[in-house]
Amino acid sequence: QVELVESGGGLVQAGGSLRLSCTASGRTFSPYNMAWFRQAPGKEREFVAAITWAGGTTSYADSVKGRFTISRDNGENTVYLQMSSLKPEDTAVYSCGAASMWARINDPTYWGHGTQVTVSS
Repeated sequence: QVELVESGGGLVQAGGSLRLSCTASGRTFSPYNMAWFRQAPGKEREFVAAITWAGGTTSYADSVKGRFTISRDNGENTVYLQMSSLKPEDTAVYSCGAASMWARINDPTYWGHGTQVTVSS
């Protein structure tokens, strides 16, 4: 069992930045590929970004490419999402997920509860 806890959400003005963190406890963190997802009110959950267990490969949704950066620190059992040039349409609950297989990164085995990000115009 891997427990994931997100933090770093909040209210920010358009054009601003936030850094989200997702810290894991329980089983060893490093073998897991990690991803961030978001869900806005009334919308389906969508993939945001992912990173392989060693950090060598990343993937981003087109809507966040060039603005968001995913990274991880296996020594700290934490994955980060640095968000810049935020837009009101980035407003959502952001959740992290852990998947043992990269091919299943869109369907993680473990989920955090999420952190709210609100971008004001």
